[in-house]
Amino acid sequence: MTLIPDHSLESTLSELQQGYQQPNTHAPRILVLYGSLRPESNSRKLALNAAQMLEQFGAEVRVFDPEGLPVCDRVSVDHPKVVELRELAQWSEGMVWCSPEIHGAVSSVFKNQIDWIPLSDGAIRPTQGKTLAVMQVNGGSQSFNVVNALRVLGRWMRMFTIPNQSSVPKAFQEFDADGQMKDSPYRDRVVDVMEELFRMTLLLRNQSAMLTHRFSENKADYQARVDDVASVEPPEAKRPCCA
Repeated sequence: MTLIPDHSLESTLSELQQGYQQPNTHAPRILVLYGSLRPESNSRKLALNAAQMLEQFGAEVRVFDPEGLPVCDRVSVDHPKVVELRELAQWSEGMVWCSPEIHGAVSSVFKNQIDWIPLSDGAIRPTQGKTLAVMQVNGGSQSFNVVNALRVLGRWMRMFTIPNQSSVPKAFQEFDADGQMKDSPYRDRVVDVMEELFRMTLLLRNQSAMLTHRFSENKADYQARVDDVASVEPPEAKRPCCA
């Protein structure tokens, strides 16, 4: 018989209910990454505005500064900025990714941060099962190249990317002298995205372990369960030869 998980509607609902009955009540932990080293960069401004909104909703937020992070070489793992980034990735329960669009793609500054976050660190997957919101800024007309690319990255990092997203065109016009977003439909969309991320993080973080448990990675455990059941089941009674 081909092996398959022994799920049922009742067992799955029961497992979900256990997560609801033992909720984590601490503030959701959100890590914000942006993709530029310029002090006046628009991706940094948008990231900081998003962080402020999340804090107003009640989240605990950390914004990582990419200044000084070495180019990913798989050697400098003990560099202080690499250690900081990896520790923040493990600490977080959700993330905000914000990158400028450069030549139709994610900036190298942003991609370098993702490259430094491993898919697995021993028995820990730093990003698996965590929520993600994606945003981009453009110097010209509106584009969705970067948010689409960030969604691909989020899938590879095994994250739950929320449906909503933000793309801000001509971003140099959208911030005041203090770096705050001006009142506009673009700001309204950022509020929508952060609100959705905040809620989705609260909904999913307690169910993350169940939602990311993969049959293909735990096949031996399923087989062991089947073998245990078979070892305690009584042997089938033999039928008379003439029955």
